[in-house]
Amino acid sequence: MERSPEPTGARRKSLAGWEKVGDTRGLENGVSKPIKMIARNKKARHEYEILDTYEAGLSLLGSEVKSLRAGQATIKEAFVQFKEKEAFLLRSNIQPYTHATHENHEATRARKLLLNQREIKKLREGVREKGLTIVPLALYFKGAWVKLEIGLARGKKLHDKRDNLKKKQAQRDIARGR
Repeated sequence: MERSPEPTGARRKSLAGWEKVGDTRGLENGVSKPIKMIARNKKARHEYEILDTYEAGLSLLGSEVKSLRAGQATIKEAFVQFKEKEAFLLRSNIQPYTHATHENHEATRARKLLLNQREIKKLREGVREKGLTIVPLALYFKGAWVKLEIGLARGKKLHDKRDNLKKKQAQRDIARGR
């Protein structure tokens, strides 16, 4: 028995939010690549209202990739900054690989984000004109490649955070049957 296609506009849960069902990111010949999560920035969804998300590749050294495979990374303090026509991830912490030689990488160096010029232009306009910021949401392996999910975000006010916490608590109470 075949499943009926899902309605247009339907959404499914992605790594760090909801995405459209017909979205084919990460699909190659209809087969999805395995995703292994390295690090998540959970606080970003609490501190910011995420307006749009992008998936960017990272320009890394070999010792950095080996360290990432061991799960030695954090992106809590990280942010994206533009230099000329390129985007860089700053203050992300990838611990030095323990079995590397004396030429190991620096833990918090600037790492170039691999984005299309069109995407860079949209992000730059959002930051410059609308007063938004770019926040890293998740760092993960997609197949053999390291990807960073970034979000164009607006900072939440304190009352917005309180409202969200009240809504979550109400949903939990309903789910428990109270």
